[in-house]
Amino acid sequence: MSKFLKLSASLLAAALSVHVAAQTTVKVESAWARATVQGQKATGAFMKLTAPQATRLVAVSTPVAGVAEIHEMKMDGGVMKMRAMPMLDLPANQAIELKPGSYHVMLMDLKSPLMKDSSVALTLTFKDAKGVESKQQISVPVNTGMPAEKGHGDHQH
Repeated sequence: MSKFLKLSASLLAAALSVHVAAQTTVKVESAWARATVQGQKATGAFMKLTAPQATRLVAVSTPVAGVAEIHEMKMDGGVMKMRAMPMLDLPANQAIELKPGSYHVMLMDLKSPLMKDSSVALTLTFKDAKGVESKQQISVPVNTGMPAEKGHGDHQH
């Protein structure tokens, strides 16, 4: 009987840990990558990330680029500068926007041009407050510019 209870308890614990892991999925919205021209070796990928609990984006990988890094652009002494970041904090339930001129994913050493209307596979690696890593694979459409916001692209102002 005690073996049964121990087995039941361990199965319950395993089920709960799977349930908790499933809750750490980061919501990815409005993702896109900027199209390139022949010979261009770098571009950016952009998206909005919302984590259900405090999490960090710690790495990005893709088969289309030799290097994929988390970058930040900001003004420094009147000059716009870009730098790689080891990670990006995602506070609980707060949307963090990766957009041109701000935080973004830099794709460098591109293996071929990124053509408009194609897509790029990205693997995002997150680390939660307990240090547990999780990976999320997404497919990102390639566009020449930021896609119109839903509901705002159908009319002119």
